[in-house]
Amino acid sequence: MLKTLLFPALLSIAIFTAPPKGTRWVGNANNGPEKNKISFVVSPDGQQLLALTFNGIWQGRDQLAPATGLATNALRIANGKVSGVLLASPTSRPRRFELLGDFARAATAATTFRMNLTEPGGTTRELCWTATPLR
Repeated sequence: MLKTLLFPALLSIAIFTAPPKGTRWVGNANNGPEKNKISFVVSPDGQQLLALTFNGIWQGRDQLAPATGLATNALRIANGKVSGVLLASPTSRPRRFELLGDFARAATAATTFRMNLTEPGGTTRELCWTATPLR
């Protein structure tokens, strides 16, 4: 009987005290291959862009190739805009992410993205993207 009463109370406390989660945004590039996808997380306070991920096609040495990249650092969002360069995890290939973003409307974000190797090699070229939050 005590377990029956105690469990819902403890579960309610755990849910109430859990830190808020960020919002995952997903989108596509409107130029370049259709398969180019971008995703990221906006922190609960709306001040940081985290976990920037690109999954799509990029131009390698004279050929198109699939590419996936995850930036591990965060970019600051100020006045609804984000701009900066992130590097991929030191344990992966040396990738550089350049992102500009405008969160002028709460339902969409858009502007440009480029991912390339920090050494000469592949690039996505500059992609125009639009993303929306997952609900």
